[in-house]
Amino acid sequence: MTMSKRDTYTPDTLLAVAVGVFIERGYDGTSMEHLSRAAGISKSSIYHHVRGKEELLSRAVGRALDELFGILDEPEACDGRAVDRLEHVTRRTTRVLMEEVPYVTLLLRVRGNTRTERWAVERRREFDLRVSELLKDAVAEGDLRADVEVRLATRLLFGMINSIVEWYRPDVRGAVDGEQVVDAVVRLAFDGLRR
Repeated sequence: MTMSKRDTYTPDTLLAVAVGVFIERGYDGTSMEHLSRAAGISKSSIYHHVRGKEELLSRAVGRALDELFGILDEPEACDGRAVDRLEHVTRRTTRVLMEEVPYVTLLLRVRGNTRTERWAVERRREFDLRVSELLKDAVAEGDLRADVEVRLATRLLFGMINSIVEWYRPDVRGAVDGEQVVDAVVRLAFDGLRR
Protein backbone atom coordinates (compact mmCIF):
# COMPACT_ATOMS: atom_id res chain seq x y z
CA MET A 1 0.00 0.00 0.00
CA THR A 2 1.81 3.11 -1.22
CA MET A 3 0.39 6.57 -0.66
CA SER A 4 1.19 9.63 -2.74
CA LYS A 5 2.34 12.78 -0.99
CA ARG A 6 -0.97 14.39 -1.87
CA ASP A 7 -2.96 11.67 -0.15
CA THR A 8 -4.18 12.41 3.32
CA TYR A 9 -2.74 10.00 5.81
CA THR A 10 -3.70 9.27 9.38
CA PRO A 11 -2.03 7.31 12.15
CA ASP A 12 -4.21 4.34 11.12
CA THR A 13 -3.22 4.45 7.45
CA LEU A 14 0.42 4.92 8.43
CA LEU A 15 0.09 1.90 10.73
CA ALA A 16 -1.40 -0.20 7.92
CA VAL A 17 1.52 0.70 5.65
CA ALA A 18 4.04 -0.11 8.40
CA VAL A 19 2.45 -3.50 9.06
CA GLY A 20 2.70 -4.37 5.38
CA VAL A 21 6.37 -3.38 5.27
CA PHE A 22 7.16 -5.25 8.51
CA ILE A 23 5.55 -8.40 7.11
CA GLU A 24 7.36 -8.05 3.78
CA ARG A 25 10.83 -7.12 5.06
CA GLY A 26 10.71 -8.33 8.66
CA TYR A 27 10.76 -5.90 11.55
CA ASP A 28 14.54 -5.98 11.92
CA GLY A 29 14.98 -5.51 8.16
CA THR A 30 12.76 -2.43 8.06
CA SER A 31 14.21 1.07 8.38
CA MET A 32 12.40 4.37 8.77
CA GLU A 33 13.51 5.06 5.20
CA HIS A 34 11.64 1.95 4.01
CA LEU A 35 8.55 3.12 5.90
CA SER A 36 8.70 6.67 4.54
CA ARG A 37 9.07 5.41 0.97
CA ALA A 38 6.17 2.99 1.34
CA ALA A 39 3.96 5.68 2.88
CA GLY A 40 5.04 8.30 0.34
CA ILE A 41 5.85 10.78 3.08
CA SER A 42 9.01 12.12 4.68
CA LYS A 43 10.57 10.51 7.72
CA SER A 44 9.91 13.72 9.66
CA SER A 45 6.20 13.35 8.84
CA ILE A 46 6.27 9.87 10.34
CA TYR A 47 8.02 11.19 13.44
CA HIS A 48 5.22 13.72 13.76
CA HIS A 49 2.92 10.78 14.59
CA VAL A 50 5.20 8.25 16.30
CA ARG A 51 8.56 8.13 18.10
CA GLY A 52 9.86 5.45 15.76
CA LYS A 53 9.29 2.07 14.22
CA GLU A 54 9.06 0.29 17.59
CA GLU A 55 6.03 2.40 18.47
CA LEU A 56 4.46 1.35 15.17
CA LEU A 57 5.20 -2.28 16.04
CA SER A 58 3.72 -1.81 19.50
CA ARG A 59 0.54 -0.30 18.09
CA ALA A 60 0.21 -3.05 15.49
CA VAL A 61 0.71 -6.04 17.78
CA GLY A 62 -1.26 -4.25 20.50
CA ARG A 63 -4.22 -4.01 18.13
CA ALA A 64 -4.15 -7.79 17.52
CA LEU A 65 -3.67 -8.57 21.22
CA ASP A 66 -6.48 -6.23 22.28
CA GLU A 67 -8.84 -8.00 19.89
CA LEU A 68 -7.82 -11.44 21.16
CA PHE A 69 -7.98 -10.57 24.85
CA GLY A 70 -11.31 -8.83 24.28
CA ILE A 71 -12.73 -12.22 23.32
CA LEU A 72 -11.89 -13.59 26.76
CA ASP A 73 -14.02 -10.86 28.36
CA GLU A 74 -17.12 -11.52 26.26
CA PRO A 75 -20.05 -12.95 28.25
CA GLU A 76 -20.03 -16.17 26.20
CA ALA A 77 -16.39 -16.72 27.20
CA CYS A 78 -17.07 -16.15 30.89
CA ASP A 79 -20.34 -17.96 31.65
CA GLY A 80 -21.54 -21.50 31.20
CA ARG A 81 -19.86 -24.84 30.69
CA ALA A 82 -16.18 -24.67 29.87
CA VAL A 83 -16.62 -26.53 26.56
CA ASP A 84 -19.14 -23.94 25.36
CA ARG A 85 -16.87 -21.10 26.44
CA LEU A 86 -13.93 -22.76 24.68
CA GLU A 87 -15.97 -23.20 21.51
CA HIS A 88 -16.94 -19.53 21.63
CA VAL A 89 -13.30 -18.49 22.09
CA THR A 90 -12.24 -20.74 19.21
CA ARG A 91 -14.94 -19.36 16.92
CA ARG A 92 -14.21 -15.74 17.80
CA THR A 93 -10.42 -16.16 17.64
CA THR A 94 -10.77 -17.54 14.12
CA ARG A 95 -12.99 -14.60 13.13
CA VAL A 96 -10.63 -12.03 14.62
CA LEU A 97 -7.70 -13.60 12.83
CA MET A 98 -9.53 -13.36 9.50
CA GLU A 99 -10.68 -9.78 10.14
CA GLU A 100 -7.22 -8.64 11.25
CA VAL A 101 -4.99 -10.84 9.04
CA PRO A 102 -2.06 -8.39 8.69
CA TYR A 103 -1.98 -7.48 12.39
CA VAL A 104 -2.26 -11.08 13.59
CA THR A 105 0.30 -12.19 10.99
CA LEU A 106 2.75 -9.65 12.38
CA LEU A 107 1.95 -10.75 15.94
CA LEU A 108 2.66 -14.37 15.04
CA ARG A 109 6.01 -13.43 13.48
CA VAL A 110 7.54 -11.48 16.38
CA ARG A 111 10.35 -13.41 18.02
CA GLY A 112 11.37 -11.42 21.08
CA ASN A 113 14.33 -9.40 19.77
CA THR A 114 13.11 -6.06 21.18
CA ARG A 115 11.27 -4.96 24.32
CA THR A 116 8.03 -4.69 22.33
CA GLU A 117 8.48 -8.12 20.79
CA ARG A 118 9.18 -9.69 24.20
CA TRP A 119 6.05 -8.03 25.56
CA ALA A 120 3.99 -9.37 22.63
CA VAL A 121 5.38 -12.90 22.99
CA GLU A 122 4.58 -12.86 26.71
CA ARG A 123 1.02 -11.65 26.05
CA ARG A 124 0.54 -14.42 23.44
CA ARG A 125 1.66 -16.96 26.04
CA GLU A 126 -0.79 -15.49 28.54
CA PHE A 127 -3.62 -15.81 26.01
CA ASP A 128 -2.65 -19.42 25.27
CA LEU A 129 -2.51 -20.18 28.99
CA ARG A 130 -6.01 -18.82 29.55
CA VAL A 131 -7.34 -20.93 26.69
CA SER A 132 -5.49 -23.95 28.09
CA GLU A 133 -7.26 -23.39 31.39
CA LEU A 134 -10.61 -23.45 29.60
CA LEU A 135 -9.65 -26.68 27.88
CA LYS A 136 -8.53 -28.18 31.20
CA ASP A 137 -11.84 -27.17 32.81
CA ALA A 138 -13.78 -28.74 29.93
CA VAL A 139 -11.87 -32.00 30.44
CA ALA A 140 -12.56 -31.87 34.20
CA GLU A 141 -16.28 -31.33 33.49
CA GLY A 142 -16.22 -34.47 31.34
CA ASP A 143 -17.01 -32.76 28.02
CA LEU A 144 -13.62 -33.18 26.33
CA ARG A 145 -11.33 -36.15 25.97
CA ALA A 146 -8.82 -36.66 28.75
CA ASP A 147 -6.42 -38.74 26.66
CA VAL A 148 -4.85 -35.74 24.89
CA GLU A 149 -2.52 -33.63 27.02
CA VAL A 150 -4.01 -30.12 27.49
CA ARG A 151 -0.96 -28.12 26.37
CA LEU A 152 -0.62 -30.29 23.28
CA ALA A 153 -4.32 -29.91 22.44
CA THR A 154 -4.02 -26.13 22.90
CA ARG A 155 -0.98 -25.94 20.61
CA LEU A 156 -2.66 -28.07 17.95
CA LEU A 157 -5.83 -25.97 18.15
CA PHE A 158 -3.89 -22.72 17.75
CA GLY A 159 -1.68 -24.27 15.10
CA MET A 160 -4.77 -24.90 13.02
CA ILE A 161 -6.19 -21.43 13.65
CA ASN A 162 -2.92 -19.55 13.21
CA SER A 163 -2.14 -21.30 9.93
CA ILE A 164 -5.06 -19.42 8.39
CA VAL A 165 -2.84 -16.33 8.03
CA GLU A 166 -0.75 -18.25 5.50
CA TRP A 167 -3.55 -18.94 3.02
CA TYR A 168 -6.72 -16.93 3.80
CA ARG A 169 -7.18 -14.13 1.25
CA PRO A 170 -10.74 -12.78 1.36
CA ASP A 171 -10.11 -10.36 -1.50
CA VAL A 172 -9.18 -13.11 -3.98
CA ARG A 173 -11.89 -14.14 -6.42
CA GLY A 174 -13.39 -17.48 -5.41
CA ALA A 175 -11.98 -17.27 -1.87
CA VAL A 176 -13.50 -19.46 0.79
CA ASP A 177 -16.21 -17.67 2.74
CA GLY A 178 -15.06 -16.62 6.22
CA GLU A 179 -18.00 -18.29 7.97
CA GLN A 180 -17.17 -21.56 6.22
CA VAL A 181 -13.65 -21.32 7.62
CA VAL A 182 -14.93 -20.60 11.14
CA ASP A 183 -17.41 -23.49 11.01
CA ALA A 184 -14.76 -25.88 9.66
CA VAL A 185 -12.27 -24.97 12.38
CA VAL A 186 -14.85 -25.45 15.14
CA ARG A 187 -16.19 -28.69 13.64
CA LEU A 188 -12.74 -30.22 13.09
CA ALA A 189 -11.44 -29.19 16.51
CA PHE A 190 -14.43 -30.16 18.60
CA ASP A 191 -15.32 -33.34 16.73
CA GLY A 192 -11.82 -34.49 17.63
CA LEU A 193 -11.81 -33.14 21.18
CA ARG A 194 -15.28 -34.03 22.46
CA ARG A 195 -15.83 -37.25 24.35
